[in-house]
Amino acid sequence: MNPLAIVSYTVTSAVGRGRAAHLAALRAERTGLAPRNFADAELATWIGAVAGLESVKLPTELTAFDCRNNRLAELALGTDGFLDDVAAARARYGARRIGVFIGTSTSGVRQTEIAYRERGGAESLPDWFDYRTTQNTYSIADFTRARLGLEGVAAAVSAACASSAKVFASAARAIESGFCDAAVVGGVDTLCLTTLYGFNSLQLVSNEICRPADPGRKGLSIGEAGGFALLTPDPEAGVAACLGCGESSDAHHMSQPRPDGAGAVLAMRAALGRLDPARVSYINLHGTATPANDASEDAAVSSLFGTATPCSSTKRWTGHTLGAAGIVEAAVCLLAVEHGFMPRSLNTREKDPALRADVLMAARAAPVDYALSNSFGFGGTNCSVLLGPAP
Repeated sequence: MNPLAIVSYTVTSAVGRGRAAHLAALRAERTGLAPRNFADAELATWIGAVAGLESVKLPTELTAFDCRNNRLAELALGTDGFLDDVAAARARYGARRIGVFIGTSTSGVRQTEIAYRERGGAESLPDWFDYRTTQNTYSIADFTRARLGLEGVAAAVSAACASSAKVFASAARAIESGFCDAAVVGGVDTLCLTTLYGFNSLQLVSNEICRPADPGRKGLSIGEAGGFALLTPDPEAGVAACLGCGESSDAHHMSQPRPDGAGAVLAMRAALGRLDPARVSYINLHGTATPANDASEDAAVSSLFGTATPCSSTKRWTGHTLGAAGIVEAAVCLLAVEHGFMPRSLNTREKDPALRADVLMAARAAPVDYALSNSFGFGGTNCSVLLGPAP
């Protein structure tokens, strides 16, 4: 793919709103996870909840889209000057020539949970419930396009935990094919009982805070987040850019990664293109803290990069934000490139001796020329995104 300039980006998660809040949390090693319940879930676990979502109000003309997922999108879109940056791009390219590609895994399913709870013994769901504008996977893309005043091609990408990494590839293909001249990409996923109990039923949810790459790891901590980026073609040399995307599908198992990491290797190699793996300064691991994921990803990273490339998982800060993980961790990689800072794998007390990759046990201040972000989802859907300065 041709490099795409990242004109603007923003991220909101349990650690706070915006780029500055995330950089501060990474440097201070301040987590957004807490041992608490969501709604009436009775699970002993840690979650990463975004504060204040219940009170977020959508614009009057978009109230039909009201649900937890779209409220988080509203919160994120209004941060880091993103609305103004998109408005400037809209004036330059025209509303019909900016595409919208948003990743999500569960969309507004929380709204459906509330509707079924209110239904009780009634035969019909409550009159206020609108599936199309809430739970429907396309709802988040439709809301984002309307909120930004755009009229071009729009799509929702739902590929489990790789969803908002794959949007970079979707945007690149759309721009190269002439469907649009620029693109807004992003991802939003919010907490819901379906996700919490679903992952718990698979015995993947830890009853303590997640510990990626640690021999005592017990599983993941679930979080919620939203993030967006504005992409344009033909970046000037040196500006932040998406340099490559790699996608693969190994279809090894519905909920277990392929142990040898072969599918992940294909995705990472495709993202690198002709770039020598030795030139990658930092890898943000998918790093869910489940034994199967950590071992599989370690096999893949060690196979392609050897054992000397610094890498870490940042899910100890935000939790596993599922369909939003790709955009959140791409933002972390951009912060690493911009500020010459590599976060450690927080809460990893010791590195599992069975893992060979160079998992950072302490944060490192050093130039980051190229950063690779990995996102691997259920069903063997894999995506890696290469970020760094445009050539």
